Amino acid sequence: MAARSHATFIAQPAPRSGLAAPLLALWPGLALTAAIAAAAFGLRQLPYLGGFSPMILAIVIGMALHNVLGTPARARPGVAFAMRRILRAAIVLLGLQLTAAQVAEVGGTGLAVITLTLVATFLFTVWLGRRLGVERGLAELIAAGTSICGASAVIAANTVTRAPDEDVAYAVACVTVFGSIAMLGYPLLVGALDLSPQAYGLWAGASIHEIAQVVAAAYQDGTAAGEFGTIAKLSRVMLLAPVIMCLGLAAARRARRQGADAGGARPPMPWFVLGFLALVGVNSVVNIPAELKAHLVVATSFLLSMALAAMGLETSFAKLKAKGARPFALGFAAFAFIAGFSLMLVKITA
Repeated sequence: MAARSHATFIAQPAPRSGLAAPLLALWPGLALTAAIAAAAFGLRQLPYLGGFSPMILAIVIGMALHNVLGTPARARPGVAFAMRRILRAAIVLLGLQLTAAQVAEVGGTGLAVITLTLVATFLFTVWLGRRLGVERGLAELIAAGTSICGASAVIAANTVTRAPDEDVAYAVACVTVFGSIAMLGYPLLVGALDLSPQAYGLWAGASIHEIAQVVAAAYQDGTAAGEFGTIAKLSRVMLLAPVIMCLGLAAARRARRQGADAGGARPPMPWFVLGFLALVGVNSVVNIPAELKAHLVVATSFLLSMALAAMGLETSFAKLKAKGARPFALGFAAFAFIAGFSLMLVKITA
């Protein structure tokens, strides 16, 4: 009897520590989202796909997998981790792509054009969303993606709006479609609009949705326009921090007004944006080697692509279809507004 008990004791596995078990549960989902992000980076090398950011391709792949094969149950903890923790870490790392000196290059007038365009576009989109009957959360996501920096702004804004994953996917689809139209259409209008390279770069940087789309469109008018458009866009990205903080304050205020009985959990404050601003400061005073900075840019894009892949793995086509055409009409109206309003400001200040 003693020998049998001893054998039984030896055969039993050692219990996992309280930390090891949750970490092991994350690996299937993290591996899946990382594989999708890697595939998105690979697809960008194919003809006609180079103009799309890996974030966009990642959410498309994730949505296809979820709706065709389904997201494995084992992967869900890691997918949820990628949508929250990895996303926030990537947004913090975005701060290393901007310095105070770059912002200064845009100048006071350029910054005023960028800021006024962002604020006006965001307010217009939210207002029109109410008029069209679009849910507040989805309207705010479309507003953030259009006015700030595309898909990364959509998923950053969702940390406080807490909209369903389908709303995130819909908003990303809107900024992808209309940002791509701007990327292809803006270069065709340069001659007709009689814009200088700097004015054209400012217009592109102040109004086109994604960074990659701005780069592709602005460099069509030469190096000067491309460089100024890129810096203008990065300056616009810096405004992500105050916008997300304001959204967090507004969400917290609504939660207090509704009370505990109606509102559920209180929306978290997006303190991670302070990390973003801190790294902007670090990048402004510390000379980070160019090679290291290039690797960090790729790593940041990869982490954001993992977060978008996770969003796709939680998105149902049926629920997207149920949203109808009104949010898409809102995305088009926001695109038309930001293009026209920013062009007006550029023309006035040129």
